[in-house]
Amino acid sequence: MTAEPSTVDTPLARLVGEKTAKALAGHLDLHTAGDLIYHFPRRYDERGEHTDIRSLDVGEQVTVLAQVQRTAVRPMRQRRGNLLEVTVGDGSGGSLTLTFFGNQAWRERELRPGRWGLFAGKVTDFRGRRQLNGPEYVLLGDQTDGEAAATEQIEEFAGALIPVYPAAAAVPTWVIARCVRVVLDTVAPPEDPLPAGVRASRNLVGLGGALREIHRPSSREELYRARRRLKWDEAFAVQLTLVRRKHQAAASPARARPPRTDGLLAAFDARLPYELTGGQREVGAEIAADLATGHPMHRLLQGEVGSGKTVVALRAMLQVVDAGGQAALLAPTEVLAAQHYRGILDLLGPLAQAGELGAAEHATRVELVTGSLGAAARRRALAEVAGGAAGIVLGTHALLYEGVDFADLGLVVVDEQHRFGVEQRDALRAKAEQPPHVLVMTATPIPRTVAMTVYGDLEISTLSQLPRGRSPIASHVVPAAEKPAFLDRAWRRLREEVAAGHQAYVVCPRIGEATAEEEPPAVDDNGRRPPLAVTEVAPLLAEGPLHGLRIGVLHGRLPADEKDAVMRSFAGGELDVLVATTVVEVGVDVPNATMMVVLDADRFGVSQLHQLRGRVGRGSAPGLCLLVTEATEGSSARERLDAVASTTDGFKLAELDLEQRREGDVLGAAQSGRRSHLRLLSLLRDADLIRDARAEAITMVEQDPELARQPALAASVAALVDADRAEYLEKG
Repeated sequence: MTAEPSTVDTPLARLVGEKTAKALAGHLDLHTAGDLIYHFPRRYDERGEHTDIRSLDVGEQVTVLAQVQRTAVRPMRQRRGNLLEVTVGDGSGGSLTLTFFGNQAWRERELRPGRWGLFAGKVTDFRGRRQLNGPEYVLLGDQTDGEAAATEQIEEFAGALIPVYPAAAAVPTWVIARCVRVVLDTVAPPEDPLPAGVRASRNLVGLGGALREIHRPSSREELYRARRRLKWDEAFAVQLTLVRRKHQAAASPARARPPRTDGLLAAFDARLPYELTGGQREVGAEIAADLATGHPMHRLLQGEVGSGKTVVALRAMLQVVDAGGQAALLAPTEVLAAQHYRGILDLLGPLAQAGELGAAEHATRVELVTGSLGAAARRRALAEVAGGAAGIVLGTHALLYEGVDFADLGLVVVDEQHRFGVEQRDALRAKAEQPPHVLVMTATPIPRTVAMTVYGDLEISTLSQLPRGRSPIASHVVPAAEKPAFLDRAWRRLREEVAAGHQAYVVCPRIGEATAEEEPPAVDDNGRRPPLAVTEVAPLLAEGPLHGLRIGVLHGRLPADEKDAVMRSFAGGELDVLVATTVVEVGVDVPNATMMVVLDADRFGVSQLHQLRGRVGRGSAPGLCLLVTEATEGSSARERLDAVASTTDGFKLAELDLEQRREGDVLGAAQSGRRSHLRLLSLLRDADLIRDARAEAITMVEQDPELARQPALAASVAALVDADRAEYLEKG
C-alpha cells in the first residue's frame, strides 16, 4: 500500500515529527505544510555583511549573524562556577556580549574567534553593554577551519543568502529552516492559480519556483522575482475581494434621497454663521450626488482634526431628512455623542425644534440615544425615533440594541470608524428595510495605498483645507529622564497658560486603580515601570506643581453622567486642567484649551498622538503640545516622538505609523484575531504593484464577476483573504 502523497494540507507532524510540529503549532501557529511554506523569512543575512548590532533595541528578541571576536572565562561572584563571555561583532564596529553560566569548557572550544554563527536571544543591557544571556546559536561551516560546510546541522545555510525567519525562543530560525527544507523536498508544489495571461503580461514567475526561491534563494535577482510574484498574489487577492464587493454593492438597490432647493438643508445653509470652505462645498456636492442615486452610497470622508467633517456630514443628514428619511450618527463614546448632540442643536437652532413654539418651517427633531438615558427619557426618545419625528438620531452603540427601531433609516454616518467592530456597524445598517447610504468619517489621515487597499470598495473624499480661524500647534519633546528641569518648566508653562485665561489637558496612558487582572507589574521584562495613570497623576499634580488650579479627571471607567458633567465643566471654563486618558482623543472641542501635556508619550502610537494634539489650538490662541518621555535619545521610541514634533502633516505621520506596524494588521488581522496571510506586501513601498493589481482585478471582475471561470484563483483568494477578513474589508 503506497503512502498518501504529501500536499500543502498535510499536517506538519507527518513531515517533521510530533515534537517539532507541536513547537511550531504552539509558538508560531503553524500546523500544515502550507502554513510553513507561507511562513516567509523576515530577512536574509550574508556572511561578511553588516547586521548592524548597534541598531538593536533592548528587550528585542533577535537573531544576528556575527563573528566570534574573543572569549573570556571568569569566576562568578555570587555562586560557584565560571562565566563564559563571548564577544561577537558584525564588522560594522558594533559588538554584542554572549554570556553562558556554569562550567562549559566545550562551548569555549566551539566558539573560537573567527567562527561565524547565527545567535538568537533577547537583548538586555548590562552596564551600558548590549548582551544576550545564554543565547541559542548555530555555527556556520567554515572551510578555513578545515571543517565540512554541509553537515546535517548547517545544510540549510549552504547558500550565500541565509534566511532569518520570524521565530520564537523555543523554535529558533535554524530549526524553521530545517523544517522548511524537509517540506520543500517532500511536498508537491501547489497548482498555480494565476491565469497564464496575467503571469505573462505582468512578467511574473510561477508559484512553485517563487516559493522555493523565497526560502532557498539562488541569487538576489531570483529572490527579488520570487518576492514580487508572492506580493502580487497578496495584492491581487485583496483587490479582487474589494472590486467584487464594489461590483455587488453597485448592483443592490437603495432609496434615492435627492436634494431639495426649498427644504431643511437650504434653510440651514442660509443661517450658517460662516462660509463653507471650497473643500467642504466640493465634498458636499459629491455626497449629495451619491445620495440622489438608487444605489447605496459607501463613502469614506477623511480630513484632519478641525477640517469641518461634522458640518459636511450634517448637511448630508439634512438632505436625507428633506427626502423623507432619517439619519443616524454612530459615535464611539458617550462624551463624543453628547458633544455632537449639543453641537448639532446649536448649529440647527429653531430647525431642530419641530413641534415646539418658535420652530422653523422645515424643522425636524434631534434625539440622543445612549446607554445612560433614564427609563422615561429612553421611552420618549425611542418613540420619536420609531415614529419618524426624529429626523436625526445621535448615539453610541446603544443605537444598535434591540428595541431601537427607525421609521425610515436612509443614512448611517459612522464617526471615527476605526473605533467600531464590524458587527456593530452592520447591526445599524440592518435596521433599514433597504441598504441605507453609509458615510464613514475619520480624522486619522490614510496614506493613498492604504486607502486603495483597505477602503478599496469605498469612494473616498478628503478635506485637506482647515477652516479660517484655526490656530497653529507647536509640539516639543520633553526628555524627562535626561533633563528633569525641562519637565519642571513644562508645568510652569502650563500655569502661565491658565494665568492667561486658557485651559489645558494632561493625558496619561492608563486609568489606574486597576482590578487584579489589570494591575501592571512593578516593572516589565525590560525593566520599565508601568505606564502613568490618571488616578495616580491627578492628586500628585494637585498637591505639587499645579497646586491651586482647578483640576478635573476624565476616563472611561467613570459613570456616563459623571463623564458628561466633567466635560461640561471643562467646556464651561469651570476647570483649568483636565487630567484624562485618550477618551479626549476624538471629537472633544473646547476652543479655550490651548495646551496639552502627554505623559509617557512613547506609549502612544503616532496617529494617536496626532489626534490628541488636535484637541488644542481650536480657538484663536495658538496651541502647544508637550510630549513627555523617558525614552533615550537615539532610541526608536524617541525618533518616533521627534517625528511627531517635527510636523503637523497628518499624512506624513500616517505613513510613519504604518511603517512601524505590522501591515497585515491594517488588513483586519487584529480585528479578526487571526493570523494574517498577507505577509510581504508593503502598503508604502509597493504602491505601483497594488495599483497594477487593482487594474487587473477590475478587468477580470468586469468579465467574470464571480470568478466562475477561474476556480483555482477563487480558492486562492479565499485562502489569502478568508471569510472573516473579507467581511471586515466589506464592512470597513
